[in-house]
Amino acid sequence: MRYKLLALDMDGTTLNSEKKISPKTAQAIFELSKSGVHVVLSTGRGLAEVTDYKEELKFMNYGILVSGGYVYDFKNFKAVSAHPLGENSLMKLIDAGLEEKAMMHILTVDKSMMNREDIAHIENFHMEIYKDMYERNTIDCKDFKKFVRENPDKIMKFNMYHRDKESRQRNFERLKNEPLTFSYAEETALEASPKGITKASGLHELCDFLKIDISETVAVGDAPNDLEILQAAGVAAVMGNAKDEIKKVADFVTDDNDHDGVVKVIEKFF
Repeated sequence: MRYKLLALDMDGTTLNSEKKISPKTAQAIFELSKSGVHVVLSTGRGLAEVTDYKEELKFMNYGILVSGGYVYDFKNFKAVSAHPLGENSLMKLIDAGLEEKAMMHILTVDKSMMNREDIAHIENFHMEIYKDMYERNTIDCKDFKKFVRENPDKIMKFNMYHRDKESRQRNFERLKNEPLTFSYAEETALEASPKGITKASGLHELCDFLKIDISETVAVGDAPNDLEILQAAGVAAVMGNAKDEIKKVADFVTDDNDHDGVVKVIEKFF
């Protein structure tokens, strides 16, 4: 089969352990895009958090952003689809975050909002590798509920970074009956999207838009929030640095993200 679309996760996949795209990986993606294959991002990040890589990724036309909540046309600067969170669920998420003293993170269509006092102590939430990015790309938010009330229908994703896994589990138990889709990410993160919205739903929407059958796609990922898209795509390519639970769904296990695993996927399937 000639595959027509490659969906690439960012952290742990396209980005190495230093949160950079290696020259070899960047060149392989560029050459593939020139051949007519759609190379798209598939990430939990929002628009504000992918700007650091705009030069390396300038040839990508589309992104499945905020874990499927926002499918975006980079070339025409407009949404293909958007799925905001509801105000009632957001208020409950904020209450849970306050209860566990978690670091909270709101992603709108184009903004990243955090309490900058938390960023100063980001190591408490096991997210220190992202400190530089958050310091540069996030807007300070002291009152999350006020921001939600003033920005209805603009919030695509809500993340909570906990102090330990037990705290994350307590919040999942508090919230699991809400009309939300939850994913575990990083060491202690709990990500919340609207019910039924995942990277897989974003891939379905993008394929419909591009008139591509989903069987003609290859997805690459490494983490629990990649499971749905890996299972939906025509080929599930899993990074060597992924945990065994993710590798169980793989059609192909490639090298890790510090050894250009994405390049090996491109060489094998394209």
